[in-house]
Amino acid sequence: MLSIFSRSKYLVDLIEGMPDFHNHTLPGIDDGSDSIDTSRELFKGFSEIGINHIVATPHVIGEFYPNTPKNIEEVYKMLLHENAGPKKLSYAAEYMMDQHFLEILEDDDLLTVTDNKVLVEMSYFQAPINLTQILFKLQNNSKVPILAHPERYTYMHSKDLIKFQDLRTRGCLMQVNMLSLSNHYGKAIQKIAYQLIENDFIEYICSDVHKLTHLDKIKEIKVPSKYIQNIIRISDNNRALLQQHFS
Repeated sequence: MLSIFSRSKYLVDLIEGMPDFHNHTLPGIDDGSDSIDTSRELFKGFSEIGINHIVATPHVIGEFYPNTPKNIEEVYKMLLHENAGPKKLSYAAEYMMDQHFLEILEDDDLLTVTDNKVLVEMSYFQAPINLTQILFKLQNNSKVPILAHPERYTYMHSKDLIKFQDLRTRGCLMQVNMLSLSNHYGKAIQKIAYQLIENDFIEYICSDVHKLTHLDKIKEIKVPSKYIQNIIRISDNNRALLQQHFS
């Protein structure tokens, strides 16, 4: 897909071989894969775009998706038993930062992407009223939050990015969604995603894949030339983060 004559590059050419640590590929436990067969197809789709290192991250959201380390591990082992995943498959979770998450933190019962980094998200409607408390508790537990898809929280959008800067000062790293580099979620989110990338707010890039059509859309994403080096740098961060995890 790569062309020396193109002013833009296909995203998949820039991220080939990169680990993905935000996706919903474990079957039957959240709004992602609904079966082992679907999971198998999703992993096949990842392989087609050059991604064979996967950390599956099902939602953990209060009463909606009350997943625990125990049941997530059980589903993961079932995939292994069915030989349905890639050779380099692991699991963590994507935690909604809410009161339930504080209780999990209190019990120190987290599934982390690496030893100390945990994938977290916020509501799309408003930030948690106890966000400062949650971030402080994470730091006290020697955990570093990776905030999933910050570009999708429209209540944080501003020209000066001040709300994102505030989260950075509170210890948050940030992960942009691949689909946000298209207009999949809307042009406003696409615009802020590139703005965050250009201003070096983004450490990591992941798919947040829930279904096969997401992978199909990722294949078609083109990155404007001015952001190519940023994307290469960010994808290298993914590799560095998980180098030991998959060694």
